[in-house]
Amino acid sequence: EMCDKRDRGSGLSDQSLSAMYQFGPFVLPASEVFFANALVFAIVNTRPIVPGHVLVLPRRVLPRMAQLDANELAALWAAAQMIGTRLEKHHDASATTFAVQDGRDAGQTVPHTHVHVLPRRACDFEPNDKVYDALDTTSMMRVDADSNRVDRSAEEMGVEALELRSLFPESLRIE
Repeated sequence: EMCDKRDRGSGLSDQSLSAMYQFGPFVLPASEVFFANALVFAIVNTRPIVPGHVLVLPRRVLPRMAQLDANELAALWAAAQMIGTRLEKHHDASATTFAVQDGRDAGQTVPHTHVHVLPRRACDFEPNDKVYDALDTTSMMRVDADSNRVDRSAEEMGVEALELRSLFPESLRIE
């Protein structure tokens, strides 16, 4: 008899722990997911600002941070911290930016709470706080026009996600 390592205490059905990865109105392929547990998952970014820029999301699609319950909130930040620590080392970075745009007026473009995790290096943005302009919706067109920030292919994102999965052996199986 095989041991099922899924967290039975979460109240989620087995089905919800498998292939359903939703980001707001978008259903994402599992190939873009590199970490998952009963309450949150993490995806590679279609338009990364820096190498290793990823998103951590609760499984429930909720537009505002205040809508998360205490367990989801704790799981979201615990995962963001763990992912940030491992990506910083993996990308030979010296710091990490964690960012949340909580609501449309804060620059949120997809109505699903998420944490941006960005491994950072000295001088990757001058001045340093320009990273927030790059995240801000109102600046998006300007950033896109004068940087290398372009949509990546599904294949590119799949390759990155597969590479990152090896950093998270405690993740639920992603399928």
